[in-house]
Amino acid sequence: MDIGEKVKRLRIKTGLTQEELANRCELSKGFISQLERDLASPSIATLTDILESLGTTLKDFFNDTENDRIAFGKDDVFIREDPELGHVIRWLIPNAQKNRMEPILITLAPNGRSQAQDPYKGEVFGYIIKGAVLLRAGERKFRLRKGESFYHLANTEYSLENISPHESEVLWVTTPPNF
Repeated sequence: MDIGEKVKRLRIKTGLTQEELANRCELSKGFISQLERDLASPSIATLTDILESLGTTLKDFFNDTENDRIAFGKDDVFIREDPELGHVIRWLIPNAQKNRMEPILITLAPNGRSQAQDPYKGEVFGYIIKGAVLLRAGERKFRLRKGESFYHLANTEYSLENISPHESEVLWVTTPPNF
C-alpha cells in the first residue's frame, strides 16, 4: 500500500491544500509533500493526527476490502470544483488510487486551467471531448482541439489551460494515479 498516495487522495477529496492539512496537524507543508510522494514515513501518532484531520481512522484507512466492481454510474462519480482555477474535476472511478491508472473528466471554464502537476514517474493521456486547450509539458506547449489527444511521460511539470471562449472538457488519465 502506498500510504502517501492514499493520504493525498483523502486530502484532495476533503478539499484541503497541503498547507491547510499541515497547519491542522502542526506539521510543515514540506513534510506533507514528502509524505504524499512516499519520501517520508510518519510515526503512528503523526499518521493518526493526519487521518483525524482528514475525517478517518487508522482502521478505515488500512481497510483494503477488495472491490470487484467493473462498471460504474453517475452516483459513483466524485466531483470537486475549483472556482479560483476555473475547473471542475470528476473522478470517474471510486477509489481509483488503488488502481494502476486514474481517469478523470476535467471541465475547464473559459480561461480556466488545471493545477500544475509536479513531475513523477508515470504516464499521462488525454482526449479533448469539447473545446480547445493548451497543454504545457515542461517548456513545450501544444494547442489541442476537440477530437485530438495527448500522451507523454510525466517527468516534467504539466498542466492544461482552456483557450476556447466556451467550456472545454478533457478525459484525462494518469498512471499511476496522480490527482
